[in-house]
Amino acid sequence: MSQSKMSARQRIEYLFEDATFVEIGSLVSARNTDYNLGAKKLPGDGVITGYGVIGDRMVYAYSQDSEVLGGSVGEMHARKIAGLYELAVKTGAPVVGLMDSSGLRLQEASDALQAFGTIFMEQVAASGKIPQICAVFGQCGGGSAVMSALSDFTFMEADNGALFVNSPNTLEDIKTAGLDSSSAAYQAEHAGNVDFVCGSEEEMLDKVKALLTMLPSDYEADDAFLEEGDDLNRIIPELNDMEYDAHFLLSSISDHKSMLEVKEMYAKDMITAFIRLNGETVGAVANQPAEGESLLSVKGMEKAVHFINFCDSFNIPILTVTNVTGMKASLHEERRLAGMLARLTAALASSTVPKVNLVTGKAYGTAAIVMNARAIGADFVLAWPDASVGLMDAEQAVRIIYAEEISAGEDQKGMIREKTALYRDQQASALAAARRGYIDDIIEPDASRKRLIAAFEMLFGKKVAPVRKKHSSI
Repeated sequence: MSQSKMSARQRIEYLFEDATFVEIGSLVSARNTDYNLGAKKLPGDGVITGYGVIGDRMVYAYSQDSEVLGGSVGEMHARKIAGLYELAVKTGAPVVGLMDSSGLRLQEASDALQAFGTIFMEQVAASGKIPQICAVFGQCGGGSAVMSALSDFTFMEADNGALFVNSPNTLEDIKTAGLDSSSAAYQAEHAGNVDFVCGSEEEMLDKVKALLTMLPSDYEADDAFLEEGDDLNRIIPELNDMEYDAHFLLSSISDHKSMLEVKEMYAKDMITAFIRLNGETVGAVANQPAEGESLLSVKGMEKAVHFINFCDSFNIPILTVTNVTGMKASLHEERRLAGMLARLTAALASSTVPKVNLVTGKAYGTAAIVMNARAIGADFVLAWPDASVGLMDAEQAVRIIYAEEISAGEDQKGMIREKTALYRDQQASALAAARRGYIDDIIEPDASRKRLIAAFEMLFGKKVAPVRKKHSSI
């Protein structure tokens, strides 16, 4: 594996605005001198910690130095990171971890292990209070991988990054599988542990900055707003005739067509992304057809649940885009399907932020319900005119309901057409759902941007009384 191009300090300097970074704990040194450490000088005990300005707001960061004992985490190294978290929570500012470490420092054994645990504790305590971002430049193994997973978002450099709990060469079936389980490609596409894969260190640090502009400083802040200057009433005629594509829809409705997709390589049947509507950050969750069908998968729902929970924790409004006909059917999916459907339902039903659902195509059965239907807490539901909302495809329903009549009739095709048109009008159309109050309004596709902005503006002051319980057990 090649060495990272930038040093730990160069990464810090690139991340922060010029001359704004203030280092904390530069004089800290290791206490342990046993087992070959001797009197070696370990600058900052292998990690640079401090705070500075990124995009006009304060951010805390630590940068592990692979030139100092491989960036290994010793007692004082861990204490510096834990102390940084304490300050960040007190002041309400994000933490960015620039990770490049060989893992736990063997020479310090139990002292290092105990201190490592304090980082976990601080991360758990900070979860839902401040955004936590991890960027993997080099090695990130063992306990460091847990630090990455405890963060809200993980970035990884495509060539030099390595993320693992068990080293790949210890896995019995790794040669048979013919892959590198620690690589960015595997962790992003198959494991879902990495949100953003970047081709260079500079690109990764730029994307970290871009993400920070989308996020509030903490769960009580309202500084994720950016005055964009895009037309609130911008019409998007391309949406009227195009084949549905969630990427194009979300980027088109967003201010200046900007969209930051999260976990782009993982579970491509579900899109999770941050967009801006009239300057406000909105978390978007959208069905995306894969292999010709638009179905819910276990991985896609898992991806959506994590994203929804983050948005709710930090008061980021949620937009769902529904175009789904059912659930993916296979033995592998069936093992976890019911549980994951329950988790997605619970995530949306329990979230208290403004929630708007846009039905763009087919919305059938349980899959449509768990995609933020009115029944589980959507505050406002819009639909395109050609949307089909119901239990199943209209023709399939007719073939079941009128099975005997169809088989006995002379003009079977004519009867099916007639009954299907009637069933669609009365039970399976957006208009039929709107008549029953399940949809608030039917809108033209080209008006989606302005109508969604209006909906979120209307919901801006939403307040929900807290429920008196410890937490959900789902």
